[in-house]
Amino acid sequence: MDTAGLPDPNPSQPDTTTAAAVDITTAAAVDTTTAAAVDTTTAIDDPLNNPYTSLNAICHELSDLQDLATRGAWKSILDKVGHARSLNLLTKPHEHLTYLTFNVLALTKLRRPVDANQELETLLDGEDFNTPQFYYQNYPNHYPNMKGNFVPFALRWLHAYLPYSLAQQMKSLDRLYTLIDFIRSKKLKVSTNPSKDLWKRREILVLNTIISHHLSQKDFKLCLGLLNELIGICGDDDPNVLSKLGYVKMQYGDVEGAKKAFSAVEEMIGSESEVGLRNLVSRSKALMYIVEKDYVSAVREYEECIERDGMDMVAMNNKALCLMYSRDLSDAIKVLENALERVPTVALNESLVVNLCSMYELAYVNHADIKRTLNNWIARVAPDDFDSSCTRT
Repeated sequence: MDTAGLPDPNPSQPDTTTAAAVDITTAAAVDTTTAAAVDTTTAIDDPLNNPYTSLNAICHELSDLQDLATRGAWKSILDKVGHARSLNLLTKPHEHLTYLTFNVLALTKLRRPVDANQELETLLDGEDFNTPQFYYQNYPNHYPNMKGNFVPFALRWLHAYLPYSLAQQMKSLDRLYTLIDFIRSKKLKVSTNPSKDLWKRREILVLNTIISHHLSQKDFKLCLGLLNELIGICGDDDPNVLSKLGYVKMQYGDVEGAKKAFSAVEEMIGSESEVGLRNLVSRSKALMYIVEKDYVSAVREYEECIERDGMDMVAMNNKALCLMYSRDLSDAIKVLENALERVPTVALNESLVVNLCSMYELAYVNHADIKRTLNNWIARVAPDDFDSSCTRT
């Protein structure tokens, strides 16, 4: 069987643009990793050891921006940034940079990459985040006895990610690899465990982004090499990475290698294993059944996942696909409709809606009216960044 296009049993990697939003503030917003005090001032050698005591102490109403990002209220973020700029509420260079980061992120999430890129271009001189404007020591009135670069990591990540949204894949990959080198250079310099853990999480985030880029180009051999790097970082006992490795091996045509990786994950299950691990194993088993075109057995595995976790949207989506492959369109549609009705905040994603609309087109003559009704419902409940064009109305 041609394994290209198989459902991923392990979509465990986060939405990277949202992950970037979280990183803005979990790392205390201003990336002071290279900052250091002079004379008798306490050294600021990483973003978790800085002189600020709260989010709002870092930057004007930063906690509000973080809350809006967490809720996916991207249009409200654009309004808030515009308001702060128009009233000159931002007084320090790092505050302007933090608000710009949220603005670029919101534009990216709202599928306005051209506007996001223009915002970045007004800031940067070429590709360089190391120009004098980004260093504390060049603003002694604002940052006495401080030195180092204050560019938020999230802005570096967005700078690398944006070209991909503009169909400039190679430029995006070049920047992502440059960002990986930057992260690894920082890991060598930090001394505290919290900071090491932070840079490790960032390295994993960027590596997963690179793997996703290569996977979309079906560059499976390169993906396998990067996944082995990821195993070296996360350890060979990380079930999510091993499951992803099995998935890529399956796409590459190495069925036996995939089985070996999936078996290694299954061996991690104990009597008190979490539901997430058990479902990960079941989804991997279902994938093997799909390769063998045994859709009935695959549906059974997905049903076990749903029984353990009623919000496992991956299992629900893939169960519906297997039912469709089995020519049971009626039940396939019911599975997705029930998911949207029962847990809309979790189930409402573009992939699921695309699949549902495809099923409507196959099952009903009046599919245009049905999709229009779905589109109207989505308009009422969807977050700002939902792409309603996926309904194809």
